[in-house]
Amino acid sequence: MPNALLYLITVLIWGSTWLAIKFQLGIVAPTLSIAYRVMLAAAILWVYTTLRRLPMRFSLQQHGFMALQGFFLFSLNYTFIYFAEGTLTSGLVAIIFSSIVITNSVFSAIFLKDPIRPRVILGGLMGLFGLVLIFWPELRIFDLSSDRSLGIFLTICGMLLASLGNIVAARNQRSGLPVLQSNTLGMTYGAGLMILLVIFQGTKLTFDSSAPYIISLIFLALFGTVIAFGTYLTLLGRIGPGRAAYVTILFQIVALALSTIFEDLIWNLQGVFGVILILAGNVIALSKISIGTK
Repeated sequence: MPNALLYLITVLIWGSTWLAIKFQLGIVAPTLSIAYRVMLAAAILWVYTTLRRLPMRFSLQQHGFMALQGFFLFSLNYTFIYFAEGTLTSGLVAIIFSSIVITNSVFSAIFLKDPIRPRVILGGLMGLFGLVLIFWPELRIFDLSSDRSLGIFLTICGMLLASLGNIVAARNQRSGLPVLQSNTLGMTYGAGLMILLVIFQGTKLTFDSSAPYIISLIFLALFGTVIAFGTYLTLLGRIGPGRAAYVTILFQIVALALSTIFEDLIWNLQGVFGVILILAGNVIALSKISIGTK
């Protein structure tokens, strides 16, 4: 599949998951909703890999790295972000989390010995500044209370865990582990960790049988987890963690477009300029990348 298509699919799907997550909050505890999501995603992948008879036997060390990928990408980072959104506006969470473009480049240099590309850093900073302009009305009234300070800390933790998960995923691919099997086992380990967390917290086992909850859960598991992580991690393996992470900035435009349609978001000139900066930063960060299959 061409890189451009992988990029587009990831941006469109993850740009819509922010809206779907809203239907997951309420009756069911956040950690339990995440557990349901990852368990369902893992089950879908196990059915698929079984039908295709893909090899699933790996060494203990390989299982260890796939478990790390699962813990960082499919469970712990979600847990921190879900709780952070209880105290912060979605705009501030988006800005902090999108700084993964910078941390991916730094961690990639430290752990994978990849060169830091100035274009990626410049494009990422332009995108972050664009997000600041878009969400400035929210940021302007922000006060640093104790709860919101905790929310910022949780968001940073979630972002750093996701960034480390990106690096582990890149390492796994470079060592020859296939994306599909790594995701299947990673999500299985991630689901197991979420179940242990639910038990440790003493969370009451509940389920929301309403149509919005079930439909959003299926969407988040199938599209937001199985498909989007498959396309994103494939892209990550081809163009590197720094450049691939720019999707976390670009999909905010999709999220804002959906918010305009469903939540009556009002745009201003400052927001439009912010979008232009994000798009320009995307062009800079991804310049000189082939849009072919490799």
